[in-house]
Amino acid sequence: MKKRNSSLMPKARRKLYPASGTHLPNSCLLLCLPTTKRNVPVMMDEALNYLEKRQKQDPMFTYEVIVVDDGSQDQTSQVALKYCQKYGSDKVRVITLVQNRGKGGAVRMGVFSSRGEKILMADADGATKFPDVEKLEKGLSDLRPWPDQMAIACGSRAHLEKESIAQRSYFRTLLMYGFHFLVWFLCVKGIRDTQCGFKLLTREAAARTFSSLHIERWAFDVELLYIAQFLKIPIAEVAVNWTEIEGSKLVPFWSWLQMGRDLLFIRLRYLLGAWKLERTRKMN
Repeated sequence: MKKRNSSLMPKARRKLYPASGTHLPNSCLLLCLPTTKRNVPVMMDEALNYLEKRQKQDPMFTYEVIVVDDGSQDQTSQVALKYCQKYGSDKVRVITLVQNRGKGGAVRMGVFSSRGEKILMADADGATKFPDVEKLEKGLSDLRPWPDQMAIACGSRAHLEKESIAQRSYFRTLLMYGFHFLVWFLCVKGIRDTQCGFKLLTREAAARTFSSLHIERWAFDVELLYIAQFLKIPIAEVAVNWTEIEGSKLVPFWSWLQMGRDLLFIRLRYLLGAWKLERTRKMN
């Protein structure tokens, strides 16, 4: 990974990027922003209000929020940088990717830049209410003792499936069931909702899984959980509140077709040895 040359940044912006911190925050929130600045203030206000309130209640609690702008064409980074100015670069950081790498690539970049003991992935559309992170924390805690300090709690919308089917067309319902079958048959068993963007990982689990990740588009969640199950990392699936956000849907047919292709690639490439995983890792 190339090191950012701070001398290439304007002085006014350079001070917004923090030096490497010596402390380790209790929690790190990753927001992946694919294309638009519209939903940034809503999610950032909700998240930071919650985190600031929690820090006042518990002075030992620390956090950082990392916003990853995945090559957007509007002023997304500028909007996010205003929060960096307001709360300080030790609490809010912004990573701007020059080119769009896909959701998986953007989240991975954020994970590798994080300093938290626990790392929360969250979509910037605010479909899941941020206080639900406490449900994930409980799910993570219930998995103790963590082998090699590794554990994952996945937010799940599976309990809302009947309601969502009633609101979907038959075609979209067919695509959903087809995708769930492929996920179960080819990659991940025992997790009903692999695609919810609300996931909490211990630092070690994030390091082990994301360092082996290949898929950078929408199916990256499936490979992430495939790697976790191969490494025998305990996973909890936790029901969370979820609201349909206008404009946050993928284009149904082509997106599902691409994800189906990625699922097949994941299975075949690991099966044929093109991609390899090791259960143990040498420690420095």
